[in-house]
Amino acid sequence: MTGRPSAARIWLEATRPRTLPAAVAPVLVGTALALRADAAKWPAAAACLGFALLVQVGTNFANDYYDAQKGADTAERVGPRRAVASGLVSPATMRAAMIVVFAAAFAVGLTLLAYGGWPLLVVGVLSIACGVAYTGGPYPLAYHGLGDVFVFIFFGLVAVGATTFVQAGELGAAAWIAGAGVGALATNILVANNYRDVETDAKAGKRTLLVAWGRGYGRAQFAAAHGLAVAAPPALALIGAAHGWAAGLVAGLAAVVGLRQCRALAAASSPAACIALLAATGRWLAIYGGLLAAAIAWR
Repeated sequence: MTGRPSAARIWLEATRPRTLPAAVAPVLVGTALALRADAAKWPAAAACLGFALLVQVGTNFANDYYDAQKGADTAERVGPRRAVASGLVSPATMRAAMIVVFAAAFAVGLTLLAYGGWPLLVVGVLSIACGVAYTGGPYPLAYHGLGDVFVFIFFGLVAVGATTFVQAGELGAAAWIAGAGVGALATNILVANNYRDVETDAKAGKRTLLVAWGRGYGRAQFAAAHGLAVAAPPALALIGAAHGWAAGLVAGLAAVVGLRQCRALAAASSPAACIALLAATGRWLAIYGGLLAAAIAWR
């Protein structure tokens, strides 16, 4: 008989490590854009990373808490164990942990006001509010097909843009292009997760885009996101924001990985296959972010 896991393991699982590249990749890319402009500020970059990671973990805790309350995480659900639904953490404790993590994110975010002024306060508050509203509040985003939009905007455009802005003091086309590439791959983590959970999400009234439009739509969105990730590096090179052949190499690798992952999603007929693909999408986002950052910083 398997015993109760340690507290450390329970909370590590609750952070959902496979999703954390969505917080790290945009900070790497945004910092590379600042470095290319000879404007990198390492304390600001570190604060951006801390804020992004805390928002991601806080959002995951909120998801654990609210999905259990709404009945989305039940015994029928397949996939990684959820702390509240499995009885390993009480709802009150998870709610308190969510509040503490978001409060820590807010505190870290305040340190960035010295670099970017009050607009960053608005961005930070909106990021945290949407992290809660992803599965909580009167209109939970993930339950109304807006989860993908949230991820693309906040873990792509906003995260890359804000990281660039606090260091370089300005935003240009490069930040939006790079943010779109990173954000697209971040949404694929969500697609792989939701692809597995279509039936249980539908029963719980969680109308993700895949519940509303089917797995065929999910495969098309997944492929389109990979296409955007392929297009971003050469687009950056064309405007002089990335090293030419390095950007080409990133685009070529992105095309190969994208094709393989699209085939894997189309062939995923079991929860285990979806879980494996979920891990692979997270790893690829981390690798893509690192390689894209290198292509941008290389002059």
